[in-house]
Amino acid sequence: MARTQVVDNVELSRWRALPSSVVLRELAEHAKQDVSYKPTGNQRTTRWHVSAGGTDFEILCEANKFYDTRAAAGGGGAVDLAIHLFGLKFKAAVKVLREKKL
Repeated sequence: MARTQVVDNVELSRWRALPSSVVLRELAEHAKQDVSYKPTGNQRTTRWHVSAGGTDFEILCEANKFYDTRAAAGGGGAVDLAIHLFGLKFKAAVKVLREKKL
């Protein structure tokens, strides 16, 4: 029986702190920033058109947080973003992040 690899707090903290735009570019098949986007709130927010796992998304990114405008759902950190983009469970999201060396 294969032993499950433990996720330590250092790894989780690193994934939580990664900018969501960086994670998007690494995980998605296609990610393009909408340079014409003018944020109405936080001026550091960026909008991205993303294709991942056969689905198209419009994602707002600000620091480590993201918001999917079409699904009206968001979160924070690389694990949450992988779960959202691909419909994964926690362990599968961790595996994807490790495979991408994030």
